[in-house]
Amino acid sequence: MRKPVVIAFLVLFCAFASFSWSFDLSPVSCFQPLSKEEQQIEKEIMQYGYPDTATLRYRTDYVLSYDGRNRVPHWVCEHLNAERLKGDADRKKSKFKEDPSIPVEFRSTLNDYKGSGFDRGHMAPAADHKSSQKAMDDTFFLSNMSPQVGIGFNRDYWSRLEDRVREWALSKKELYVYTGPLYIPEAEADGKKYVKYQVIGGNNVAVPTHFFKVILAEMADGRIEMLAFVLPNRKIPPDTALASFLASVDEVERLSGLDFFNVLDRETQERMEKERQTRVWGSE
Repeated sequence: MRKPVVIAFLVLFCAFASFSWSFDLSPVSCFQPLSKEEQQIEKEIMQYGYPDTATLRYRTDYVLSYDGRNRVPHWVCEHLNAERLKGDADRKKSKFKEDPSIPVEFRSTLNDYKGSGFDRGHMAPAADHKSSQKAMDDTFFLSNMSPQVGIGFNRDYWSRLEDRVREWALSKKELYVYTGPLYIPEAEADGKKYVKYQVIGGNNVAVPTHFFKVILAEMADGRIEMLAFVLPNRKIPPDTALASFLASVDEVERLSGLDFFNVLDRETQERMEKERQTRVWGSE
């Protein structure tokens, strides 16, 4: 194909994509370059690649991919270490808010959660982002939320897992953390499997059946380690061992349709992602 034809084709393709997919505000759409600020955020946080390239949002201290159909994130990614956890931002000054960067027709709202019986569960936790008030405020966009069971999960067991992740960020050199919702099928009496989940509010915000955390740690000696969890979105007895929710990265990829750590060489990625750890970091 001659160069003028190629250029004309690309122009027409982008014009068509812009018209047909106007709801996709990904900064990678139609060759739109990242701003300098977004490039810096990408450099700091996304060193191990994007699980997908859907509708991306670059926040002050995390990156997310938004699911306009279910009105929750596909995933969020954080880069944590001892230095990045420092700060004195005040959670009391932050307020839950709708995300104006998400088109109204794909946005979750405060009213969707009101009276639903579910918490507005942070995927990127506020306590991870105390470096500035803006960084913490950014975690309160509803685009960073998924409906979570409150007592026994979001306010308890899930919160304890978030505490452990911060402990690991202090003890490891660098931590890259992906968090997101899952919709896992279950077998019913007829022997068939079904994916069933509740939706809330006038915008039908999906209530995930489970959540994942996938973590890559860079060690001081240059090694990398991986850890993955899948937790059900329900009340979990406090004495339940965290190790009982361990999964391999491969298992999370199959459940989520995402491809983690895809900038690693294929042999390393396949070898490490298929391994399910038998114990949690720091446990006996």
